[in-house]
Amino acid sequence: MRRREFVTLLGVAAAWPLAARAQQRERMRRIGVLMPWASDDPEAQARIGAFLQGLQQSGWTIGRNIRLDTHWSGGDGELYRRQATELAASAPDVILASGAAAVGPLLQATRTVPIVFVIVSDPVGAGFVDSLARPGGNVTGFTPSEYGMSAKWLELLKQIAPSVTRVAVLRDASLISGGGTFGAIQAVAPSLGVVPSPVDVRDAAEIERAITTFARSPNSGLIVTGSAGATVHRNLIIALAARHKLPAIYFERFFIASGGLISYGPDYIDQYRQAAGYVDRILKGEKPADLPVQAPTKYELVINLKTAKALGLTVPDKLLALADEVIE
Repeated sequence: MRRREFVTLLGVAAAWPLAARAQQRERMRRIGVLMPWASDDPEAQARIGAFLQGLQQSGWTIGRNIRLDTHWSGGDGELYRRQATELAASAPDVILASGAAAVGPLLQATRTVPIVFVIVSDPVGAGFVDSLARPGGNVTGFTPSEYGMSAKWLELLKQIAPSVTRVAVLRDASLISGGGTFGAIQAVAPSLGVVPSPVDVRDAAEIERAITTFARSPNSGLIVTGSAGATVHRNLIIALAARHKLPAIYFERFFIASGGLISYGPDYIDQYRQAAGYVDRILKGEKPADLPVQAPTKYELVINLKTAKALGLTVPDKLLALADEVIE
C-alpha cells in the first residue's frame, strides 16, 4: 500500500468514531405526551409551549433529535385512559403525563418506560411512587400542593366573603387527591362556621345541575379544586358562579384571568417547564427512581376586583396587601 493511501485510510479510521458519536447524539428520540384537554385550548398550548421551551434550552429540537407523540382527550376521561394504555404499549423513550388520571393507566401498562408527571397531587397516596424523595420505580415528577393548602382555600374564601356558611367543593372523586382534599376542608370547616358539600366534576351536565341546585340556598360559595374536569369545564364553572352570585376560590390563576373571583396555587405552567428538565436528564441516562418528586416553593394569590364588585364584595385591605396580582 502506498504511504499516501495509508495516511488517508488512517485519517478516515480516526474520524469514524467522532462521526459515529455525533450521529448517536443526534439520533431521534420519541417523547409521548398525554394532555387531558382539547388541542386548541389556549391554556393547554401555553403548557406545551413551556415544555418545548424547556427542552430547547437543553438542546432538544423537534424534527432534529426529538419527536413528540401528543395525545389530546378533550376532557373525555375514558379516552384519556385508553390513550395512556396505548401510548405506554408503544414504548417511547419517555412519557410526559398530565394529571393522575393518566399515570394510573400508564403504570398498569408499563413498569419500564420512564414517566414524568405534572400536576399530580399525593403521588405517594395514589401508589405512584414509594416516597417523594425516592420514587423507586419508573415514574417521578411534580406535585402542585399538599392537602394543607385546601384549608387555606377555605380560609381565603371566608376572608373575601365572610357571609359564606355553605361551600360546594368541586372535586374529582375518582382521584385519591379528590377525597383527600375534601377531607382536609372538612377538618377545618367547623372552626370557620362552614358546612362543605362534595360536588363531582365528571361532565358538564352534572356540574351545572349540582351548582344550580346548591346555589338555591343562601350564603353559599364554591371551592374549585384541581382536576382535569375542572380545567376543561372552567368557563362553565366561572359562568355558573357569576350567574348564581357565588363567591368562588380556584386552584389556579387562569380562572381569575377569565373572570373568577380569587385563586391560590402554584404556577402550573412552570411545572411543564421543569418537567422538560427531568425529561432531558432521563434521555441522557438518569433513572426516574433517582429523581425526587418536587413540590412548589411558592404559591400565588390572585384577586379579580371587577368580579368582587359584581358580587357586591369589598375585598379587605389586608387581603389585597397579600395578593401577588390584582386584576381590575
